[in-house]
Amino acid sequence: MPLKIKELPKSERPYEKLEKYGEKMLSNAELLAIIIKTGTKEENSIDIANRILLMSNSLKGLQNLSLTELENIKGIGKVKAIQLKSICELAKRMSKENDIMFQVKSPQDVAKIFFEEFKIEKQEIFKIIILNTKNYIIKIIDFAKGKIDSINLDIKQILQEVIKQNADRIIIVHNHPSGDPTPSKADINFTKNLYKASEIVGVKLIDHIVIGFNKYESIFSRREFKDEII
Repeated sequence: MPLKIKELPKSERPYEKLEKYGEKMLSNAELLAIIIKTGTKEENSIDIANRILLMSNSLKGLQNLSLTELENIKGIGKVKAIQLKSICELAKRMSKENDIMFQVKSPQDVAKIFFEEFKIEKQEIFKIIILNTKNYIIKIIDFAKGKIDSINLDIKQILQEVIKQNADRIIIVHNHPSGDPTPSKADINFTKNLYKASEIVGVKLIDHIVIGFNKYESIFSRREFKDEII
């Protein structure tokens, strides 16, 4: 039988350890155990936390587990599953807030923002980055999901959203779940059309970044785009 949390020395109990030494001194499993709170007859909350981390491969992987998958883990159940999903969503939102008012100086700056998020995505996601005149990010909009040539991206709708935000400049971003960021012909043609339409309404399209697995491509840097537009 494993030791219950209350049977552990005080210095090893997650609650007491955090209170005395601070949150940075706790392992991922110990922090997770605080959320899980109670264990089962076979495992204490730290054991359950370690099992979840092993199952998901990482903290990032924990975000991928569905509510049903979490509920089905022995020792979790519905309430704890909902709490874990809430914590994961808060972590995502806090991460996004850190990107706001970040100055973009290169395509690499944009790519770094999304590398971690897109690593776990199985669908293409199309985002609009709203910038001010000095290239500081004001807002990041999740605009659409699905293949760029099949989600029926409507340039008029994109520009309506951009105008609604009073944007001076925008960068668009989408991912290739295959890991290869090489833009397709559809990616390039779409970018050309959006660039021309943006000029008409007085919005500057700065770039279209395609994200792969720790790799990216700037469509504005490609010859077949520059030769026609720039």
